[in-house]
Amino acid sequence: MKQPQKGFTLIEIAIVLVIIGLLLGGILKGQELINSARVRNLADSTSGIQAAYFGFMDRYRKVPGDWGISAADDAIGGTINSGGNDNGRLDNSGDWTEPNALWEHLSKAGFISGSYVGPTVQPTTTNKAAPLNPFNAAMVVARSDHYQDTGTPSRRLLLIVGRGTPVDIARELDTKLDDSNPETGNLRSAEDPSGPLTGTSDWDSGEAGACVDTTGADAIWDVEKDSQDCNAVYLF
Repeated sequence: MKQPQKGFTLIEIAIVLVIIGLLLGGILKGQELINSARVRNLADSTSGIQAAYFGFMDRYRKVPGDWGISAADDAIGGTINSGGNDNGRLDNSGDWTEPNALWEHLSKAGFISGSYVGPTVQPTTTNKAAPLNPFNAAMVVARSDHYQDTGTPSRRLLLIVGRGTPVDIARELDTKLDDSNPETGNLRSAEDPSGPLTGTSDWDSGEAGACVDTTGADAIWDVEKDSQDCNAVYLF
């Protein structure tokens, strides 16, 4: 006598497929929420840093980071470890002194959160030189012409949002803060792998060529290439 064959019924298979679908949907939704939170974090940080920079200048009539140590220490209070040459602009030609001093001045004056000590070396994840973006890369305020432009970019004061930014996050950030075009507006893509400071050849973008497509009439963030190492700059 033949034994009856055992297996899954159509109803059981359907239930399993529904459960798998729900799990996949939950994972995708969770990733979407994480990405949205990262975009909000970057957007808030970018806007907040610009506001802090100009707020500091309005209060003290000095450029944060450029202000000399002694005068900044007297005015801000506490102990200021770093400062610049007080020439009225943020200098960064091969020198991290003023870009790093900027974060110390802003934080100790109460314009940004965090504790920064103003070292004269390139920011890392551990030396408390600069704030980090959600992808654990340092953010920098500097003067640079290393950004995408429809013509020849001029040297501008800008915020380097930081490497390690996935291209879809960069596009969402550009859409949220600006015009979604990586070549125009205030939010741009970093131009190429050469950094705005001497000795930082990997600073601007790890995969600049994979982040932006300029072959069409208008440049676009190239999400099809799915680069995970892009960078954006916000022009002040």
